[in-house]
Amino acid sequence: MTDEPKKVGWFGRLKQGLKKSSSALTEGIANIFTKKRLDAATLEELEDLLIMSDLGVTVSERVCARLSKSRFDKQISAEEVQVALAEEIGEIMREVAKPLIINDQNSPHVILMVGVNGSGKTTTIGKLAKQFKNQGKSVMLAAGDTFRAAATEQLQIWGQRNDVPVISGKEGCDAAGLAYDAVQKARENNIDILLIDTAGRLQNKSHLMDELKKIIRVIKKFDETAPHDTVLILDATTGQNAVLQTEVFLDLAQISGIIMTKLDGTARGGVLVACAEKFKLPIHAIGVGEAIDDLQAFDANDFSKMLVGVDVLKKD
Repeated sequence: MTDEPKKVGWFGRLKQGLKKSSSALTEGIANIFTKKRLDAATLEELEDLLIMSDLGVTVSERVCARLSKSRFDKQISAEEVQVALAEEIGEIMREVAKPLIINDQNSPHVILMVGVNGSGKTTTIGKLAKQFKNQGKSVMLAAGDTFRAAATEQLQIWGQRNDVPVISGKEGCDAAGLAYDAVQKARENNIDILLIDTAGRLQNKSHLMDELKKIIRVIKKFDETAPHDTVLILDATTGQNAVLQTEVFLDLAQISGIIMTKLDGTARGGVLVACAEKFKLPIHAIGVGEAIDDLQAFDANDFSKMLVGVDVLKKD
């Protein structure tokens, strides 16, 4: 009889998911700091590496300034650089690590999910629905991406998996009207949480951007405090494009927080740090895989250490 493979917990999956990002950083740092003193040339090499790892110019400058202040013209190891980098990233990320909190006074608590095509909005909605149900909440989904029949079908599949109702309409129907109907039905049925999917929006698609504004206006006609959360879904594999997307959506809507997906498929996980430093928006959760358990609340300490390859003693 063969032993069943041990189930890997979240910490192990996070470490594995960030392996591409951490490997790129640790190998680069090791190449720079091989029996070297910390001088102007090595600091410049380090700054270039961190920028190329999508950490952003400001974060890269902060790390180099910190090292320069304490260790300039002294011998320094790659491991010491990694620890300093993890500490600097940890300080930035702890300010924004905030869970998605449901206010039980809202009836329902409306969460609008936004982002560009392919960012993982619909899948994230399905995972959140499962998590909320596990917390004992009643959940309803609204298929607000009325431009793609496949998006509605995908959301209906998630609805069936989680045994939650899905409000949908015909392809091409008015997304704002559908959102209004969903809020109304959720209230009539005493639903705790309404998750509204929206069409993937690109910066150059002005009609889709206008539609999102309309969805928000219409929801407010029913409940002026809604949407109670507008969550931006970012795909880590897009690198610095995630920063540009955040700027666009901030201009368009009152983004309340970020969820970053696909951290397991890229060496560009540092972009989450760049977004955190620049926008200071709450980071609710991160995804490192396709399974429901691969979306978890964001932990700044775990993320910063795993991102730069700092080994810590922690068991799942």
